[in-house]
Amino acid sequence: MNLSQIEKPQGATHPKKRVGRGMGSGHGKTSTRGHKGQRSRSGHRLIRGFEGGQMPLHRRMPKRGFHNLFRKKFATVNLDQLASLGVDSVSPQSLLERKLIRHVYDGVKILGRGELAAPLHVLAHAFTASAKAKIEAAGGKAELLA
Repeated sequence: MNLSQIEKPQGATHPKKRVGRGMGSGHGKTSTRGHKGQRSRSGHRLIRGFEGGQMPLHRRMPKRGFHNLFRKKFATVNLDQLASLGVDSVSPQSLLERKLIRHVYDGVKILGRGELAAPLHVLAHAFTASAKAKIEAAGGKAELLA
């Protein structure tokens, strides 16, 4: 058996419901829309979460915490991941090429998990204090990008 021989089971597909084709079809006149009302009109569109004028659930629920609109989202990389690359210089572009990160977002942040055996020149948008200390202790350089 191969994929080209697989068929849908009988009864899995149904013909499209044809509405507005006369009284004899059973789907004539109002074409399954009922009588009057917003949903019976052409071009109607209800806003997502609309509950007929009742206060919507997302507005009834209490809001908690603080949501910073200006937060920065960083792609994060640990030192042990950088050490496994076996290179002497690392930049956000090289991390993308080697698929250590998928997106740069607002920048790349280097975290301090792991150790460095060889000196490494790292270009990134942010460093944790421990990561910066470990890079410089190994004889490398931690350079901030704008």
